[in-house]
Amino acid sequence: MSEPLLEVRGLVKHFEAPAESFLGPKRRVFAVDGVSLSVYKGDTFGLIGESGCGKTTLGRTILKLEPATAGKVFFEGRDVFALKPAALRQLRRDIQVVFQDPFSSLDPRMTVSDILEEPFAIHGMLPSGTERRRRVAELMDVVGLPKTALERYPHMFSGGQRQRIGIARALALNPKLVVLDEPVSALDVSIQAQVLNLLQDLQKEFSLTYFFIAHDFSVVRHLCNRTAVMYLGRIVESAPTEELFADPQHPYTEALLSAVPAPDPGLEKRRKRILLAGDVPSPLDPPSGCRFHPRCRYALPACRVSDPALAEARPGHSAACPPAPFRSKPSAAALVES
Repeated sequence: MSEPLLEVRGLVKHFEAPAESFLGPKRRVFAVDGVSLSVYKGDTFGLIGESGCGKTTLGRTILKLEPATAGKVFFEGRDVFALKPAALRQLRRDIQVVFQDPFSSLDPRMTVSDILEEPFAIHGMLPSGTERRRRVAELMDVVGLPKTALERYPHMFSGGQRQRIGIARALALNPKLVVLDEPVSALDVSIQAQVLNLLQDLQKEFSLTYFFIAHDFSVVRHLCNRTAVMYLGRIVESAPTEELFADPQHPYTEALLSAVPAPDPGLEKRRKRILLAGDVPSPLDPPSGCRFHPRCRYALPACRVSDPALAEARPGHSAACPPAPFRSKPSAAALVES
């Protein structure tokens, strides 16, 4: 296998939280706590998990929008956290981001033309105004928006149109990797499908690599070729997407998949839903041992003290759960009542 385009090694991001009392000790939020993953050129790598599990913080730390507490991030073999300012500026051209909220990610005081020309001004590209306007018109065409919209302001567009503007801005500098932070979660379902199809078309046209953050399994299954599942700051399973759906190797993944509606009403009636006990523990005070053990129906006494690392269940498929007792149980695909 070729070298990864993006490699994350043991990434940690902790935030300081206020003390519980005036003289009490400082506390830490364990937002990202030892994450490792690899994204290869041409991949659409999906990262999925419940709200608050650390997905967005992981994405922002990879982008160096948040300083890391520990760990390393490599892009094309270069240590991102060790780059000098000039090299980091070049890296910003190669890695772009599309944010979750299209209503707050665009400056309301700038026209669409200004928004799309800004990356060229920041990076000193296309000094000629004629060249910039031509490139901006091309970007509008690529994302399916009329050139007549260039002098309008963001508030004059729908959510889906705003997100297309955000995608056009991300593509302006011809990036190699695009981080997509839940880019369709704020959109209507019908608009979600249009934006997802647009992303697929753009990936083929421009040979893009995507790091796709989501909480919707159906979206991940539609778009991603590899998927990692995150729980309370850690990756608990990583596998090719179809294999993950067919045979999950971690109890948390199994429970999440059991909640995905089936398109066949008859099958949906027969499916067995797995209900997790309790709530997600606080990242201020994560459980000892396996972080999922307070909600796991397969938990053993050893799970309260042993913190399992990601290990290969089969080639290319890793899970942070020992072989017994979970892997002797029926997979989520088989959880249909006879």
